[in-house]
Amino acid sequence: MQTDNEIILTATGLKKIEQELELLRTVHRKRVAERIRDSKQFGEFSENAEYEDAKMEQAFVEGRIEDLTKILMHAHVIEDDEVLTDRVGIGSIVKVRDLETSDEWEYTIVGSVEANPAEDKISNESPVGEALIGRKIGDLIQVEIPAGIAHYEVTGIRK
Repeated sequence: MQTDNEIILTATGLKKIEQELELLRTVHRKRVAERIRDSKQFGEFSENAEYEDAKMEQAFVEGRIEDLTKILMHAHVIEDDEVLTDRVGIGSIVKVRDLETSDEWEYTIVGSVEANPAEDKISNESPVGEALIGRKIGDLIQVEIPAGIAHYEVTGIRK
């Protein structure tokens, strides 16, 4: 069960976060520090747009490092053996059919940190994700989406 501070990640999501954090710490920090050092040659800091831009980038990089570190501190990784195939859960790949258009989609249900609709990764907290959690093959769901009310049938569940 998820606690208030717990962040649910799949093993793939954990790996992506760890890789991004490593890249920020080893590559981006160094690049930004070099930009700041190099921008000092452009004169007075108060009138130095390059310096200001580099400092803003530094703040973004450090903020992102802090965010990712907090995510990892509170992460609960869903292991492959915890991914359900008899009903929808986090980590499940769910095939649904729109009952009005007969269009079919596959969604991977992930925690909110990993959600990426462009990759068909939807959060368990999104309207569609929340409606799918706990459902079985053959179940019909009704969910409110921006375009109105959608009616779906769960047609497949896999890892």
